[in-house]
Amino acid sequence: MDASAAHRSELVAVAAERRWAYVVGIIIVLLLAMMVFTSLHWAAMPPSRVETIDPRKLHISGEFVEGNLGTTLGADGKVVVRLIAQQYSFEPQCLVVPAEMPVTFRATSTDAIHGFVVGTTNANVMLVPGFIATFTTTFKKAGEQLMPCHEYCGTGHEAMWGRVQVIPPDEFLAKAGRGEGVSCVPR
Repeated sequence: MDASAAHRSELVAVAAERRWAYVVGIIIVLLLAMMVFTSLHWAAMPPSRVETIDPRKLHISGEFVEGNLGTTLGADGKVVVRLIAQQYSFEPQCLVVPAEMPVTFRATSTDAIHGFVVGTTNANVMLVPGFIATFTTTFKKAGEQLMPCHEYCGTGHEAMWGRVQVIPPDEFLAKAGRGEGVSCVPR
């Protein structure tokens, strides 16, 4: 093979590498453009059915004032738990819920993103300041479940936990039938 043939084959190889470099560069630019577009699109168009709340006024008025927190039985028979997460505690720290009945949780955060998970159940949600997280679950059996924060929220995160007492439905209905919130704290 003479020098000119070697030089031509090297030029062909360099040209092929250059084409691949252009193709890879175009793919990277397209991926970045898609990321920017979707980020801007979702920032301008939040998901539907999102409830917002002013985290600075939670304790002053509305459904998250101190007297409304905890477990209540509505006139329609629905069980609702209202809960606030704040560094480094849940308010209330202990919840009472019935077994074998649907329980709707409505929760929010006052200061940072917190996680909310109940023991070995499917109750698991992120609590973001300014938004109300709502989900419904049913507890299969009576007992006590731990309720830790599973999202790092600062230096006191490891101490942020609560508990959920699941009691039989007839016992819950007897306690809730008095028209007041059900609590773990004896009165």
